Amino acid sequence: MTWLRGSLARWEVFLLFVLIGTFLCGAQTSRYFLTSSNISIALAGMTPAAIVALPMTLIVVTGEIDISVGSIVGLCAAFMAVCLEHGLPVGVTMLLGMAIGTLAGLINGLIVVYGALPSLVVTIGTLALYRGIAQIILNERGVSGFPQWYQDIGFGTIGATPIPWSSLIFVSLFIGFSVFLHATHWGRALYAIGNNLGAARFSGIHVKRSLLGVFIASGAMSSLAAIVLTAYLASARSDTATGLELPVITAVVLGGVNIFGGAGTMPGVLIALLVLAFVQNALGLAGVTPEEQQIVTGSVLIVTLIVFGAADLLQKTRFKRWRPRGVTRSTRV
Repeated sequence: MTWLRGSLARWEVFLLFVLIGTFLCGAQTSRYFLTSSNISIALAGMTPAAIVALPMTLIVVTGEIDISVGSIVGLCAAFMAVCLEHGLPVGVTMLLGMAIGTLAGLINGLIVVYGALPSLVVTIGTLALYRGIAQIILNERGVSGFPQWYQDIGFGTIGATPIPWSSLIFVSLFIGFSVFLHATHWGRALYAIGNNLGAARFSGIHVKRSLLGVFIASGAMSSLAAIVLTAYLASARSDTATGLELPVITAVVLGGVNIFGGAGTMPGVLIALLVLAFVQNALGLAGVTPEEQQIVTGSVLIVTLIVFGAADLLQKTRFKRWRPRGVTRSTRV
């Protein structure tokens, strides 16, 4: 009974009920909501943000953040578009795009880790830097003409099933990131860093190497998201993925990852991604504009932060009431 009560109290279980409620409300909104084609569209549309959310979870668990992910996606998309215009094979173009994204993540990590600067400030700066480079590369033009097999990565389905190829890519990555975070000592080290940086350093954890690694992973996954997104859109522009950081961070925080680090799970983030994807899909079917959908996403982020803040305050208050009278911090045994 205690186990059941504890399971029902988990944030992930609450999110599951929210997801079920989303499907019920969506079905009432439009008769097309539960069709296989619509679900396939919703899953394919969420994949680029979902891929970026995986390394973002690792970063937030350590108590850091990366605001530049959308700009890295745009930079990689612009670079791949130019390579395609110059006649390079698509496979080579994809590899070069991955290299650019990984390099961008490395630059973020080096500045944050070895410059001992706040990741929020650093990545706000690189957000503008990478987006500016993308605009210089492509100016205002868009590039299309990607081959059909490439476009199938973003929008094609597996055989006669409604399952997008991009979702298969995401599931593979999700399993890998989940095992890393929850079943390896490197993942436990990230939690330790987020809980207490000084204690983690004194316990022998290579803090700088770990932080550098998660930023590199963020850049690499952002470049992969650029491949999926350009395939999904069948074109690339310098403003590709503008604002992508909002749904990514919202999904991570909504999934139960503590914005100050040290807590959170990959399954929680996965459920939050599905909730956001199908909420936006239902709103789109109801005729809500993308701008209004952004208001909903931002509101969800703010409300989630307020809920977590109130829960933390309540927990501290209960702890103070529980402490036996007469016991003070100066009490010696």
